[in-house]
Amino acid sequence: MKKVLIITYYWPPSGGGGVQRWLKFVKYLGEFGWEPVIYTPENPEMPSVDKALLKEVPDNLTVIRRKIWEPYSFYKKFTGRKKEDKIQTAFLTEQKHKRGLAEHFSVWVRGNLFIPDARKFWIKPSVKYLTRYLQENPVDVIVSTGPPHSVHLIGMALKHKLNIPWLADFRDPWTNIDYYRDLKLGKRADRIHHQLEKSVLRQADAVTVVSPGMEKDFKSIYSKKYHVIPNGYDAADLEGLHEIKPENDKFVLAHIGSLTRTRNPENLWEALKQLVNEDKEFAKSLSIVNVGKTDISVTDSLQRAGLEKYLLRKGYLSHEEVLKEQRKATLLLLFINNTPNANLILTGKLFEYLAARRPIICVGPENGDAAAVISETGAGKVYGFQEVKKLKADLAGYYALFKSGKLEKTSGDIEQYERKNLTKKMSEILNSCTV
Repeated sequence: MKKVLIITYYWPPSGGGGVQRWLKFVKYLGEFGWEPVIYTPENPEMPSVDKALLKEVPDNLTVIRRKIWEPYSFYKKFTGRKKEDKIQTAFLTEQKHKRGLAEHFSVWVRGNLFIPDARKFWIKPSVKYLTRYLQENPVDVIVSTGPPHSVHLIGMALKHKLNIPWLADFRDPWTNIDYYRDLKLGKRADRIHHQLEKSVLRQADAVTVVSPGMEKDFKSIYSKKYHVIPNGYDAADLEGLHEIKPENDKFVLAHIGSLTRTRNPENLWEALKQLVNEDKEFAKSLSIVNVGKTDISVTDSLQRAGLEKYLLRKGYLSHEEVLKEQRKATLLLLFINNTPNANLILTGKLFEYLAARRPIICVGPENGDAAAVISETGAGKVYGFQEVKKLKADLAGYYALFKSGKLEKTSGDIEQYERKNLTKKMSEILNSCTV
C-alpha cells in the first residue's frame, strides 16, 4: 500500500467546513490503496470545536501533532479581546462596536507582515521536523491542503529537500479569496502574495481545486493542468436521518454557516418583508433559522426589514446536529458572497444540502459554479443579488405547496458528489504523481 503525508491545519477536534474535506478523504483512501499519515498542529487556534468528529478518524491512523506558535494571544490583548474569544474569518463581527485604531492596525500587520498568513511561524520548524521524519518513514506523495496557505510552503520545501512528489489542494482561492482586499495590503505584500501563489501553482506536481471557477482563475495565473474535485456528502452520515421531516406548522428557511457581511441577502429580506406584510398566515408560519455566527450587518438588515423576530439563532452545532437541522427545514438557504470572486465560489455546504433533498433557495450569480450544480441536479433555484420580484413569487409558490402538503423532496443525480466516489478520483490523482 502506498503512503501519503497530509499536511493540514484543520483536524478534529477542530470543527467547521475546513475539516470535512480531508477527514472524509482519509476515511476512504485505504479502500483505494493509500495509507494516509496526518501532520497537524497540536495547539491550533480553532474557530470551533466538534469532538464528535473524532469518531470519524480511523483507529489505526498515524496522526503527528506538533506545537505551533501563533500571534493570536498578542492580537487579543492588543485589541482588548478575551483570551477564550474565537478568531473569526471574513472579518465577522457579532456585536455593535466601532473598529478602533488597534483593530485596523492589527489587520494591517496581519496582511503586510504575516505573509502568507499568521501560521507562517509553523513553516520552518515543520520543514525541519518532517525532513527527519520522512527520511526515516518514507512516503510516496506529500499533500498540503489550504487555507491556511502557509501549509503549501511546507509542502514545497519538502519537495525540494527530499524530491518527493507534492500535491497542493486548494479548498479556497489565495489572492482571489473574498476578503483579500480587506487585508489592507501594501504593494510589497500584495506582490509577495502573488509571487508565492504562482510558485506553488508552478512547482506542485499536481494541484486540486474545488470548483471549475477556481481552475479557470488559477490557469490565468499559471497555465497547467488542474484537477477539479469538489466537496461532497458522505452517505454513511445519512444513515438514520431519512425519516426526519420538516415541521408541519412552521415554514422554516434554514441557513447553515456564518452569515457574514458579504453574505447578507438584502433582496431576500425585502421579498420576505413584503410577504409578511401582505399575508398574515405567512407571517405566522415564517421561521428563519441560522446555524452559525451572524454578523451585525445582517442583524441590522433584518431589523430594518422588521424580520429580526423571525430569526432563530442556533449558534455552532456539531456536524451530526447540522445534518438533522437541514432535514428539519422546509427550504435551505445558500448565500454566495457578493464579492468579485462570486462566480467561482462552490461552498461545501451545498453538497450536504443536495443530500438533504430539500429545495434550495440560492442568492448569487446565476452563471456561477454553485448555480451550475443546482441546475444540473434540479435541487432548487438561483436568484441574482438584486432580484426581488421573482424571488418573492417563488417563495409564495413554495409556501402554497407547503400549506397544501405538496412540497416534494428534490431528486437529482448526486452520486458523483458522494465522498467515497470523490476519494476514488483523488486516489487516481495521487497515483499519477507516482508514475
